[in-house]
Amino acid sequence: MSIDEGLQHGRRDDAYLEKIRQEQANYRDVLDVNALPPIFHYWSHTYLRPIFEAFGIGHPDDWFAQHLVASAQRTGSPQPVFVSVGAGNCDTEVRVAKLIKAAGLDQFVIECIDINDAMLRRGREFAAQEGVEEHLSFVEADFNDWKASRVYDAVMANQSLHHVLNLEGLFDEVKRSLHPEGFFVVSDIIGRNGHQRWPEALEVLHRFWAEMPEAYRYNHLLKRHEALYENWDCSGEGFEGIRAQDILPLLLQRFQFHKSIAFGNVIDPFIDRAFGHNFDADAAWDRTFIDRIHAHDEASFQDGTLKPTHLFAVLTIGEPPSREYSRGLSPEACVRIPG
Repeated sequence: MSIDEGLQHGRRDDAYLEKIRQEQANYRDVLDVNALPPIFHYWSHTYLRPIFEAFGIGHPDDWFAQHLVASAQRTGSPQPVFVSVGAGNCDTEVRVAKLIKAAGLDQFVIECIDINDAMLRRGREFAAQEGVEEHLSFVEADFNDWKASRVYDAVMANQSLHHVLNLEGLFDEVKRSLHPEGFFVVSDIIGRNGHQRWPEALEVLHRFWAEMPEAYRYNHLLKRHEALYENWDCSGEGFEGIRAQDILPLLLQRFQFHKSIAFGNVIDPFIDRAFGHNFDADAAWDRTFIDRIHAHDEASFQDGTLKPTHLFAVLTIGEPPSREYSRGLSPEACVRIPG
């Protein structure tokens, strides 16, 4: 078995352990994994917010809170237990716990699982600070070989699945441990591995890139100027985007989609941490430029020439109560087949 094959099967060899060390080091001192530039917030407020509002969602945290509460109602448990796989600093879980309490559910626990002890420690401190420590528990574990010890009323995964090597094993364990009426609630990145662009998207990206002033081509993460955008593979160290392109196909194999919101592609590098800080969210040219890229993405999703790179989903084991797909984009239509 090759190293790559061993890694995909979660084998505990030196290469895998080195990736674990890199992953822990990459996030040990990251206090806010959600810190994004102002241009991202311009784009999300202008274009994503209406998409989510059509589903009765005002904020991404609401996606988890509302569907965890709905899942508890479906299971009928008076004291539901939820689990979050790859909870990181647990900041989302703390906010979700507060929203669940505000919705009138008083007796519940969110089990927070992560491999990084430093992040779980910050999560425990934040939960105490926000007064929800009795609603969160903390488990240090590697979700590549996690085994649940109970049945959960719902499972949530917030931007964690693109860090998983053993997706098949994790999804099978979610399916085994999820209550038959429970929801699997997901927010993640489903583009090419390592968060690279597929060739058809890279071609479009380079056309827009050529329009940008030179000053906008500085990569703030890698500390370098990129005259031509480099299709950087983020999975070289740690597990960032390690099997992102497999997430959606494997979800389709193992679960039923109740709700699905898919978005983003060429727009991603322009509004993310690397290059997004080069834009002025109050400047007319910058906003118009972002508007045009977003419009191209949306038109391309409809004609099938591009596939979305981001997914919010609610999944079930059995037949879902309904099937609701934003802008008519079914999960099947969002799969980009390699090659």
